[in-house]
Amino acid sequence: MYSMTTSAVPSPRGPVTRKDVARFAGVSTAVVSYVVNGGPKKVAPATEAKVQDAIRVLGYRPNAAARALKLGSSETLGLIVPDIANPFFSLFSHAVEDAAAALGYALVLSNSDGNLAKERRNVRNLAARQVDGVLLASVLFEPDLEVLETADIPAVLLNQERDAPGFNSVGVDLAAGARIAVEHLIGHGHTNIGLAMGTNVSGSTDGRELGWRQALQEAGLPEGPIAYSAFTRPGGYAAGQRLLASVNRPTAIFATSDMQGIGLLRAIHEAGLSVPGDIAIASFDGSADSEYSWPPLTTVEQPVVAMAEAAVGALLEAGRGGKPRHRIFPTTLRIRQSCGCP
Repeated sequence: MYSMTTSAVPSPRGPVTRKDVARFAGVSTAVVSYVVNGGPKKVAPATEAKVQDAIRVLGYRPNAAARALKLGSSETLGLIVPDIANPFFSLFSHAVEDAAAALGYALVLSNSDGNLAKERRNVRNLAARQVDGVLLASVLFEPDLEVLETADIPAVLLNQERDAPGFNSVGVDLAAGARIAVEHLIGHGHTNIGLAMGTNVSGSTDGRELGWRQALQEAGLPEGPIAYSAFTRPGGYAAGQRLLASVNRPTAIFATSDMQGIGLLRAIHEAGLSVPGDIAIASFDGSADSEYSWPPLTTVEQPVVAMAEAAVGALLEAGRGGKPRHRIFPTTLRIRQSCGCP
């Protein structure tokens, strides 16, 4: 341990400064800067140990604002999702945070609650904080990001199934994923397959609905009943009640999110019916909750970690002037018991 001299003690009237650390460690402020910032010049291990010891003893905390000003970067990314309470977006947010941290960036997270006005307010707030980029799971296919463009802040759209010209975007082929799930239900002998379809603000037809229709059409089957509701547990519960009350009650249901699938399970159980004995279910997302429902849900899994890493990489690439492009990832059908498989 190095002895502290009177001159090394910081003034009680202000925070510990880089000069205080340098004086305590017996080095220049430039050396302290190299240690704190990890460069640009290398520091001898023994000298670095002195500086790190001084930082611990004095309780020095680098000034993030000053560092951002010097580097021309806040080293911070913004993420906006519809609902962090949704296990899929919770998993996605965690993966984005890990991907950002691996590249030295912190993450600021906000929820839009599926509300366009709140989404735009969150975008403005992130722009005002001068983040280095924004990852947005928008309620619109082509959101208005003029405030980011004006501030020269790049953005990447998440959960995008189609190419949005001029935008960097990441997503999966929703129609293909839905088609695989519905084909699996057809393989169990179901000829009346209903749809619990999540609603969106944009009003455009979701790829999962298209995939459901395509699978039925290709199998020469009529379309089963549809119930539109929110991408939530209560939404799935309400959709389940409506589908069960249908004159043409389905023997299988495709739910466009795991949360809807879990809501469906409750509605079916409350009606005194069994899953998959009376009604089979397949859902979409691949959240952890789908594995621990009862019975466990057969679900179309999205490759969350790969998408998060690609999104963060695309954001930083855009900041360096890279051209926008759309990245599509394959989905995987995770077969469990809700579909009728043992």
